[in-house]
Amino acid sequence: MAKILITDDAAFMRMQLKDILTKLGHEVVGEAENGQVSVAKYQELQPDLVTMDITMPELDGVGALKEIKKFDAHAKVIMCSAMGQQGMVVEAIQAGAKDFIVKPFTSERIDEALKKAL
Repeated sequence: MAKILITDDAAFMRMQLKDILTKLGHEVVGEAENGQVSVAKYQELQPDLVTMDITMPELDGVGALKEIKKFDAHAKVIMCSAMGQQGMVVEAIQAGAKDFIVKPFTSERIDEALKKAL
């Protein structure tokens, strides 16, 4: 069981992810609505893994990923993107993301990404 921090500016996406992750047997230890909050919560909670939306206000997912990696080089982050954000995904992988999942999510794909990242 992994301790996971969910980052997404859409409350319904966080709820959907939390539901899937909980059903897969993981513990959601925190939620963040933007990159800035995610970085602060990562430092506070030190989860095993972060799911990170790419497009968010204040600090986007790639920016937050870079900040988290500065704090913890071994941080495990899975990026979540909508279709058509391939450029951002490439940048995220180069910045150290473990994997990315495309919305809408399936629990199988999330499970697969978690197994790969953890």
